[in-house]
Amino acid sequence: MSAEDSRPQWPTDTLTAIRLGRRLVTEVPASQPGRRAFIEIRPVMTAADSDARRQGWTRSERDRAFTLEHWEYDAAHISGFDYDIGAVLVQATTVTGEAPLVAALKAWNLRPEQFLHPWQTDDPR
Repeated sequence: MSAEDSRPQWPTDTLTAIRLGRRLVTEVPASQPGRRAFIEIRPVMTAADSDARRQGWTRSERDRAFTLEHWEYDAAHISGFDYDIGAVLVQATTVTGEAPLVAALKAWNLRPEQFLHPWQTDDPR
């Protein structure tokens, strides 16, 4: 088995999403009862992305920069406009490229296949 074969693989739909600059989310265990925690992968948008959007299309990029953020919320406020009351940014990092993104996920004990589109989760953002 080669090193490439043992690397975590992105499901096709989520790999396409990150290349197109879409945000992905996964829920993780919170630090205590009454809290909920989510980690997001947010592609950093560039001037080229803005130009493409103005022209009516979405630009695909393999070497995007990504921001990973781990947020924890008060569960009582998660389903409304006040979800940010009691929200805490637990950790964050920015990486450039898909391989460094997978390495960052591994360092946070996460796998690519855990991530979903935001509308498939209870993430309040």
